[in-house]
Amino acid sequence: MRIGVVAPARPIDRALAARCHAIAASYPGVELVVSPQCFLSEGHFAGPDALRAEAFIAMANDPSIDAIWCARGGYGSNRILAMVQNRLSAVAAAKTYVGYSDFGFVLGAMYARRLGKCVHAPMPGDLARDGGEVAVRRTLGWLTGDRQGVEPGLASGLGARPAVAFNLAILASLIGTPWLPDLADHVLLIEDVSEPLYRIDRMLSQMAHATQLKGLAGVRLGRVNDVQPNDPPWRESLAVMLPRWCGELGVPFLGAADIGHDAANKVVPFGLG
Repeated sequence: MRIGVVAPARPIDRALAARCHAIAASYPGVELVVSPQCFLSEGHFAGPDALRAEAFIAMANDPSIDAIWCARGGYGSNRILAMVQNRLSAVAAAKTYVGYSDFGFVLGAMYARRLGKCVHAPMPGDLARDGGEVAVRRTLGWLTGDRQGVEPGLASGLGARPAVAFNLAILASLIGTPWLPDLADHVLLIEDVSEPLYRIDRMLSQMAHATQLKGLAGVRLGRVNDVQPNDPPWRESLAVMLPRWCGELGVPFLGAADIGHDAANKVVPFGLG
């Protein structure tokens, strides 16, 4: 298996890429192909928009590459979507696309067109976290056939319906765009990081009143990490907020999900895993 690594948003450094290469080398038959674009820097981004798009297209259309692995999150993947979508070949449509956080823009756009296999899962950039090697191995394990890292609810009765997973801020940004997939009859797993709770509430309000999400089978809540302080203090807990907004959306709240911006983040294949 040849896994191509690209950075549609922010860059990684060569030391982190070398660590990821060393880990991947312990999986028989796996070859990691890191695009040089991953090491570029132009302000916030891993190179200009057009160059990031070209790197993604080159990997996606390369018949020798089996899977595309997003290097890390950050902001920027949305800026290449319009440049990419009409230039993907039948080869690209048969690949697996893996990542989370900002890469949710790409996963959403690909899944909206039912192109490839989309998977919410840890990325090479997670090596910067405590316990990050375990997270990276979770993804490499899934790509090589080990299903132990799949989000536990998907292996239970909750896996009877197709699932998707998104960072809440990315999902909110997808609403009203052509990049949001048809999620009728899907269970939606959401998580977020580094937001005050009033912003989480605002995004949940947007989700609850999005006509594109009215057919959901239910919503599950992953971890909301590194919550920023609110002044004055926010008095409503997530345990109250999400069921209330699910009620307004008219879909059931189905409890917790084992996903988040942390090393414990589990694998969620889009659709029926």
